[in-house]
Amino acid sequence: MPDFTQNLGPRPDLESAESLSLDYEGRIRARRRVILDSGREAGLFLERGRTLAEGDVLRAADGTLALVRCRPEPVCTARAPDGLTLARACWHLGNRHTVLQIGDLWLRFLPDPVLENMVRLLGLEVSAEEALFTPESGAYGHSAAPYAHSGAESGGSGPPGHRHEHGAEN
Repeated sequence: MPDFTQNLGPRPDLESAESLSLDYEGRIRARRRVILDSGREAGLFLERGRTLAEGDVLRAADGTLALVRCRPEPVCTARAPDGLTLARACWHLGNRHTVLQIGDLWLRFLPDPVLENMVRLLGLEVSAEEALFTPESGAYGHSAAPYAHSGAESGGSGPPGHRHEHGAEN
């Protein structure tokens, strides 16, 4: 069983003997057991904090290479009639720390009935689909990993250490 310990990034010059198809949550988890597309069991022991991307090549200690593939998953795609409507929706979703994929007059997020209703009220058309989910990585290149909103840890409704009020004009 190969244990993958290195992410070589996109390497079209390398021939991979294996492939690994993962949904978004699977691409953000750095340490766990996985099943390669061939059916072989493998381990991931990668650097934490980096989301695997389509086309990344992983190297195992035994030299085995595996190509990362994004797997389609249930998502909500919201289409906006214009850029201002899209910008408003992105602002409101970002204010809720929602992981987003943004395109030309559309955005995509993981299914959540409350968020779906909110973006409909903002004027977007929402559809449920199976698609690749490759969200923005953040302004500073940080992982787009979601986190739980735990009031007990942070003293509010945001992630640990996150202590400002949302929606307030600054």
